[in-house]
Amino acid sequence: MNNRLVEDASDDNYVMDILDITCTPALPRLGHPVRWEMDSYLKETVDLTQVTCRVIMKIGPMKILDKSYKLPDLLAHMGTHLSGDTHPPAGPWKQTWDLQIPRTVPVARHRLHLRARTEDGKNFLALDIPVAFTHSWTTTNDNINPPHRHALDRDLTGAL
Repeated sequence: MNNRLVEDASDDNYVMDILDITCTPALPRLGHPVRWEMDSYLKETVDLTQVTCRVIMKIGPMKILDKSYKLPDLLAHMGTHLSGDTHPPAGPWKQTWDLQIPRTVPVARHRLHLRARTEDGKNFLALDIPVAFTHSWTTTNDNINPPHRHALDRDLTGAL
């Protein structure tokens, strides 16, 4: 996974402008750590402990997860925590997290949608992450089929 696969779906109305996201290793595996490095710019002071993140995970057209978390709870679920100032002021903001991808994630082609809002309801960030979780963990985009799943992908696409 690299920063070309993490799509910034936000616009100028969002509190955070994402400048760069890098995820390493390039091909993460279930149950192994992934380093998430994010370089961004905050347009205003934010209480990160009160940011609400909505995580939607889809396999084809089916939602397998649609859950909201406070940012610290989401990070804890992924094996890490907020570091530094939890109320950063407007200006440059960098974060590095060593995330643990749960082994319970189904082996499939996924589309992750992450939407976050501040405590007062302002849009904070919007990310889309297409990835294929296979036994060998390959990444994907909408034009590439994961190995050995051509018929299932064709059937699911037809259902849209």
